[in-house]
Amino acid sequence: MNEQQNYKTIYIRLFARVADATDALENGDEEKALSILIAAQQEAEEAVLSMDV
Repeated sequence: MNEQQNYKTIYIRLFARVADATDALENGDEEKALSILIAAQQEAEEAVLSMDV
């Protein structure tokens, strides 16, 4: 997989997690939303750092 495809995959996963956090906020669950966003940030950082650049 090339670098551009790697970033696209990371973006899609991150966007999905933001959508999950938005749903949690709409349901009044702020703690869950924060937890989702923190996990998404960590997952994205790990994915970028693990790429062979």
